[in-house]
Amino acid sequence: MMVTLSLEPTGRCIWDEPVRIAVRGLAPEQLATLRASLRKENGALFRAHALFRAHARYRADARGELVLERAPALGGSFVECEPMGLLWALKSEKALGRLVKRDVRTPVPVELGVLDGHDPEPGRLLCQARHERHFLQPGVWHEPVRAGRVRARLFLPRVKPGPFPGIVDIFGTGGGLLEYRASLLAGKGFAVMALAYYKYEDLPKTIEMLYLEYFEEAVNYLLIKGPRVGLLGISKGGELCLSMASFLKGITAAVIINGSVASAGGGVHYKGEALPPIGVNKNRIKVSKDGFADIVDVLNSPLEGPDQKSFIPVERTESSFLFLVDQDDCNWNSEFYANEACKRLQAQGRRNLLISPCQASMHALVGGPVIWGGEPRTHAMAQLDTFFHKHLGTIPAKL
Repeated sequence: MMVTLSLEPTGRCIWDEPVRIAVRGLAPEQLATLRASLRKENGALFRAHALFRAHARYRADARGELVLERAPALGGSFVECEPMGLLWALKSEKALGRLVKRDVRTPVPVELGVLDGHDPEPGRLLCQARHERHFLQPGVWHEPVRAGRVRARLFLPRVKPGPFPGIVDIFGTGGGLLEYRASLLAGKGFAVMALAYYKYEDLPKTIEMLYLEYFEEAVNYLLIKGPRVGLLGISKGGELCLSMASFLKGITAAVIINGSVASAGGGVHYKGEALPPIGVNKNRIKVSKDGFADIVDVLNSPLEGPDQKSFIPVERTESSFLFLVDQDDCNWNSEFYANEACKRLQAQGRRNLLISPCQASMHALVGGPVIWGGEPRTHAMAQLDTFFHKHLGTIPAKL
């Protein structure tokens, strides 16, 4: 019998949409290995030197079938029943490889294959299939934003004309403009602005001093288009979102992913007030056996001495918060920072939620590789949240 590999849905599939993978035509209880691979995007091209792979070992059932929704993986990149494991477990073959989608207008092609037997040397290729995962829902509209000083790209939903609740999406110290998260959120009913703040067009080249008036312009731009605005930020972007929610008006909710509670890497200024950058002691850098930097202890404590002046005044905020932290974070002490922010918010009666769920890559400020920590599976599961739907007032899309 011919071995076949099927995927549902068979047509266009959005990046965060589940796909059902099944193999049929195997011998009863036959051992097989499933592999997935894709090539990292560099500009608009996928080049062979940046290859991401995942694999898992399985045993077919008595009918010669493997349905990943109910078949447990016996080893490989993951174990147990993980229907989407071949996608969330994709890992670069080279050190420091990080999967970042630069052009959301093009799909990510994933090659899937079924091989006879198990590692270390699976047998012949039994069948294969190509699967495309997209970042833009059909009908999602997007345009560049050059309004005043704001440099961004705006994504609008495919549902009926707005107004839509808005989200400002901010990334970390890598700079530039990243759009993949904003494009996905727009498909769930939000007007999302992917906002650049340095190393992009005519914006500053460093983060030595950042002015919240710039970010205020972005918030006001979205408020014109909808009733409520939320913030989403990771790392330095998370810290900036915490500052925005503390100093600016009109922000309903904020999701902070591994963010600091103190200004780091540079100061923050808003209408005559300034938060100086927290102190740094590079002698506290630890280096792993692989040559990666562990910088979790480099920043001074924001609770002691003059560094208290760098603590973001979260007690001023009127927003609701969701903190997502990585307990293995080796960039900075994310869990400690989130707990300190929660303490101050709770003292003011503010609502907040703390959840503790690419492990190493280049760090723009350090100038070398840094360990981020974490596990791919828990990172994947943490993507499924309805926080913005609850606080900004939309109906959750089917995930």
